[in-house]
Amino acid sequence: MSVLPTHHRTVTVRGHEIAYREAGPADAPVLLLLHGFPTSSHMFRDLIPLLADDYRLIAPDHLGFGRSAAPQDFDYTFAALAELTAEFTEALGLDRFALYIQDYGSPIGLRLALAHPERITAIVTQNGNAYEEGLGAEAWAPVLALIEKRTPETEEPVRAIRSLDGIRWQYETGVPAEHRDLLSPDAWHHDAALMAREGQDDIQLDLIADYGSNFSLYPAFQEYFRTSRVPLLAVWGEGDQVFVPAGAEAFRRDLPDAEIHLLPTGHFALETHAPAIAELIGDFLKRHAGE
Repeated sequence: MSVLPTHHRTVTVRGHEIAYREAGPADAPVLLLLHGFPTSSHMFRDLIPLLADDYRLIAPDHLGFGRSAAPQDFDYTFAALAELTAEFTEALGLDRFALYIQDYGSPIGLRLALAHPERITAIVTQNGNAYEEGLGAEAWAPVLALIEKRTPETEEPVRAIRSLDGIRWQYETGVPAEHRDLLSPDAWHHDAALMAREGQDDIQLDLIADYGSNFSLYPAFQEYFRTSRVPLLAVWGEGDQVFVPAGAEAFRRDLPDAEIHLLPTGHFALETHAPAIAELIGDFLKRHAGE
């Protein structure tokens, strides 16, 4: 296997600079990688080189995350981020692609699929939820309280989620002891540094408060699965307490042919299992990316 370089680029969408990583042949099938909270395209740093021989990998930083712009006057909602993502793909000339969705990337990517189902060849979901049973009760309790009523009292516990300790918890929780030394502390320190920038408090609270808008779309996402029969691969860290394994198994309710793999790791499965996930994705996309 050759090692193709990863390019770090930017494109302007609606006047906002969107940073993205890209690797692989320009004429290869496209895999659009959509990251979650509180990270960025940095979460794909190990996966991209493993697939770049055969696929064109494109991983944007959502507006407000990573190296993308973080304007203070933007209305940070999942609907707005999904619209920007659609325009990002159009700016790059992407008319057919598979999706890799994780955490926040799931509702963003699935909103994109609802709006443009003809563009989606397949979906890889890595702890990217679309079912109520996928919500871990303890982890979601403070978020649900904020969604129900946003006050200074409900905001304060949610702020802790993007602290260094809160981010580290997301990386370490559910990872077995034998895999803990595969976790790079650089990852949560990288995320925490970006989350500590000026303006992030309002941006992240706005997005978390808006997460309830995704719950209301779960029936539409599930209807999309049933009607499109989109090929779907779930590679899920079974120790995740944010999006629990029941969320992975639920895809079979609407997509009986969904391929479900529970891995012995946590929320950020690529940190410990990038090679195994790359192998599963490579096999899956060989069968479905050209559909």
